[in-house]
Amino acid sequence: MMTSTRVNTPFSRDTTAREVVKGIDLACRRAVVTGGASGIGVETARALAEAGADVTLAVRNPDAGQEAAADITATTGNEHVLVAPLDLADLTSVNAFVANWDGPLHILVNNAGIMASPEMRTPQGWEMQFATNHLGHFALTTGLRPALAAAGGARVVSVSSAAHLRSPVVFDDIQFERREYDPWLAYGQSKTANVLFAVEATRRWADDGIFTNSLMPGAIRTNLQRYISDEELDRMRAASGGGAAYWKTTEQGAATSVLVATSPLLDSIGGRYFEDCQEAGPNQPGTRSGYAPYALDPEAAERLWQVSETLLRA
Repeated sequence: MMTSTRVNTPFSRDTTAREVVKGIDLACRRAVVTGGASGIGVETARALAEAGADVTLAVRNPDAGQEAAADITATTGNEHVLVAPLDLADLTSVNAFVANWDGPLHILVNNAGIMASPEMRTPQGWEMQFATNHLGHFALTTGLRPALAAAGGARVVSVSSAAHLRSPVVFDDIQFERREYDPWLAYGQSKTANVLFAVEATRRWADDGIFTNSLMPGAIRTNLQRYISDEELDRMRAASGGGAAYWKTTEQGAATSVLVATSPLLDSIGGRYFEDCQEAGPNQPGTRSGYAPYALDPEAAERLWQVSETLLRA
């Protein structure tokens, strides 16, 4: 049964992923990390591997994935690090990954994404950030539901962002067909979708022992920012009242993902939003921390689920 008590942990924004997982035994557990070849994805995978999990890096570039897997094995001694192709913007690729998965899945980290990209669309006409950051992960996770249920106590990690504070899901024009495209509003909408997914997935799947939480990893210099400069990020944070970014290392940035994926403090807890290794409270005006009320709105979460199913069936 889920509790309404806020989760408190002994960790902080300076904690690393490997510190979070220290003392946790993931032997005989299987994990998938999307975007596991770089950035916080590879450090998330490294921490899970160090704790003994069999880890699959689900990546768009298999060659980069193989390099990352070899590095993880070299640093952890865990030889059970595999690579599988996955392009979240291509439903054929997502469906192939699901079809090829065999057996239970204990941990799914939906980490991959794109940020503030120029306007791009999938062959279906979907806005690329919403398609990649939300719809691709939605199709992947719902497709893997039987594997997650078979694990008996699975965790799904939905990597969101403080950028969700920029926009709710605009149901009247999700795909920017009528409103002018804005890369940051599109990114914010997709990150709100990541939070809403955790809310509705937990409501629907808790009885199967599947619990989903979302999180803000923090500001980390990775290839996620390939479309924007550090100066622009700092300028936008200052303009929104957040001040200059506190840049985390990739090891620190992966910590909250690993906490959500592994900590016994989160057993049977889902539908929550975390940042800096703590459960977050509501956003206070003028700050960039905490969650927007619309991101944890159960009615919006159910509506987004229905919209997502309809889009994927079309």
